[in-house]
Amino acid sequence: MVTLQSNNSTVKIEEGELVSYVVNEHEFIHQKGSPGWGSADTEMFPIIGPVNEAGFRVDTPKGVAVQDQHGLLRQMQYELEHQTDTSAVFAKEYKSGTEVSNSKFPEKSTEEALTWPYDFRFEKSFLLKEDALEIHFKITGEQGMPYMLGYHPAFKLHTESPLIVANNKEITLDEVLAVGSRALQVEGCTSITLKDEKEITIETEGFGNFMCWSEVRNMVCIEPISFYPYAVSQSELHQGFQQLEGAAQFKVVLKAKL
Repeated sequence: MVTLQSNNSTVKIEEGELVSYVVNEHEFIHQKGSPGWGSADTEMFPIIGPVNEAGFRVDTPKGVAVQDQHGLLRQMQYELEHQTDTSAVFAKEYKSGTEVSNSKFPEKSTEEALTWPYDFRFEKSFLLKEDALEIHFKITGEQGMPYMLGYHPAFKLHTESPLIVANNKEITLDEVLAVGSRALQVEGCTSITLKDEKEITIETEGFGNFMCWSEVRNMVCIEPISFYPYAVSQSELHQGFQQLEGAAQFKVVLKAKL
């Protein structure tokens, strides 16, 4: 467990996963073991969305890749590369064609191993400031590699009627729940505020969109995404790819209202 500390804020990171962000003794992150989801955050890369209806196959310029929901990155382990009192850097590296064990097999998937036809390095870094937690993502790899990126944090809810404010509009938890597993699309948005017992704002750079998901009332996932996967059929998921040119950098800032 990596712990970052700055004045009234404490962050805990377990193998690259943000498992706690406490500000003034208020926990903002969904706790593992609570109903709703078995994780606290994860990354969706190099695809976002399910592919079961497409035979777990995604088209790329280098041929067909075997992927499962939200890609293979989440099946890999982070390595801690650097740490200070207020920062930590984690990374994952992948070699083209390497088989990655799929934790969804066999209960939820027919694919025992996932593969991707490109080399890449994925870096996730945390920087705790006095008024915010910054999470940076840096992707390097083969020139022209197709990819999508989504960040999937889960926020703990402390009240019965929280509100999500995006593009000057209010979204209720009931609206999120009504959409179900598809997740509620919030298009053309770089900042969302969750108004609960305390307020937290999620500001982003590089993503451009969000989707919101929950199937319980004690947590909600507010997810910055480069592409909303339900805009196309699963067999056409490749339409949402961007192409890697040099290094791609994305940023998420969690700002708690003190």
